[in-house]
Amino acid sequence: MRLFAAVYPPADAVADLTAQIDRLRVGAASRAGTNVRLADPEHLHLTLAFLGEVEEAKLVEVESALGLAAQWFREGRPASPRLRLGGGGRFGRGRFTVLWVDVRGEADALSVLARLIRSRLRANRLPHDDKPFRAHLTVARPGDRVDRADVEADRTTLDGYEGPEWPATELLLMRSHLGPRPRYDRLAAWPI
Repeated sequence: MRLFAAVYPPADAVADLTAQIDRLRVGAASRAGTNVRLADPEHLHLTLAFLGEVEEAKLVEVESALGLAAQWFREGRPASPRLRLGGGGRFGRGRFTVLWVDVRGEADALSVLARLIRSRLRANRLPHDDKPFRAHLTVARPGDRVDRADVEADRTTLDGYEGPEWPATELLLMRSHLGPRPRYDRLAAWPI
């Protein structure tokens, strides 16, 4: 099973961001038929830990590790972190270009939660990607199908974007199914 731990923004934050993306050059390119691989609004999420392929027999251990991380996180905070999507950035170049939106507000709380999750996974010798955590939400993977100047203009436009504030109230364990139409299954959830 291909697994990841994530926080999903609420529908109103997703709708606001989707409207913003539609106004970007990657949005126009998508409407014109260019495969810019816009993120499906239904699947927009903030990945806190990518576990990759995990044996089904280890699922209970994964759930236990994430549940404990969520509990420790809740015990250390008076309330759920308040977040908003805003700002923008770009990873990679050429055909590997990714356009993303930043996380503002109490984004440092997501870093704490990501560290707790990874610590519990490591302590249980469970697989996970150990790349440095950077709170972000991928909005498009235009690669080299959109001119680099257009992607940079979109990144600059996103710098001025600020979506509605929302509380991050739930940590989710998700299973992803790759393919031309990726899909995600919710396996477990914990309050944060």
